Amino acid sequence: MFSQELRRKTIICLAMILIFAGTVLAEKKDPDIPWFFIQLTDPQFGMFESNESFEKETVLYEKAVAEINHLNPDFVVITGDLVNDPNSVSQIKEFKRITAKINPKIPVYYTPGNHDLGQTPDKKSIRKYKKSYGGDKFSFRHKGSSFIGFNTSLIKNKLAKPEQKQFNWLTEKLKESQKANHIILFCHYPFFNKTVDEPTAYSNIDLGYRDKYLNLFRENKVVALFSGHYHNNSISTFGKIQLVTTSALGKPLGKAPSGMRIVKIFSDRIEHEYYGLEELPDSVAFH
Repeated sequence: MFSQELRRKTIICLAMILIFAGTVLAEKKDPDIPWFFIQLTDPQFGMFESNESFEKETVLYEKAVAEINHLNPDFVVITGDLVNDPNSVSQIKEFKRITAKINPKIPVYYTPGNHDLGQTPDKKSIRKYKKSYGGDKFSFRHKGSSFIGFNTSLIKNKLAKPEQKQFNWLTEKLKESQKANHIILFCHYPFFNKTVDEPTAYSNIDLGYRDKYLNLFRENKVVALFSGHYHNNSISTFGKIQLVTTSALGKPLGKAPSGMRIVKIFSDRIEHEYYGLEELPDSVAFH
């Protein structure tokens, strides 16, 4: 009698495990089921104390990584200025040490910032960045949508040959993505912060290049572009494209506290919200 009851409970338990596993697999494959990723930007190790130390950045990034692991996004994108001094071995090591604490099942993608490449990047600094972090651009598909990250320092500094080479690469990736449910881009410099015709400044892309790229994005049905650099939040539009500038995980320069952005992907839309590190939800809800 005992062995029959044990067998019955074992069968029920195995059936429940198989049902759960099948549900999880279906959720991973079905693009109609909402899901989310996290964008953070400008952890910028060394900025608080002008490269004298990075204790404050360590505290903030440690907390951010703990929150990422708790929330368990599909992936994380960090849009540049990983460190304040691109030549500081200690800053780079500390950024990497803490990044390595992110659950290895959560992919992490980078785009470079001006503080990662130097204010005027060259072949040497770009090569050094790639050696430290991997490539300076990326492209992948996930659950029916296309995600592309690229290097805006090449554009900002008018590096003609590498900029045009990247533009051609970006054009190709966008054309390959036309059947995607959403096309979402990532970079460091915002193309603009308030209006498309605002004057060229430290915190945007020069007007001539701005037109070149924004028209490419519009022609290829980009849904949103997420950037950083500004150390404050700003949301604008160009046609149907959302241009979302996210405030810094590191030192804020505006009203927004140190934090990160949760981006929800639905079959027919995207939604996003910025949270200070002390304001993050316990879980991500979809409505």
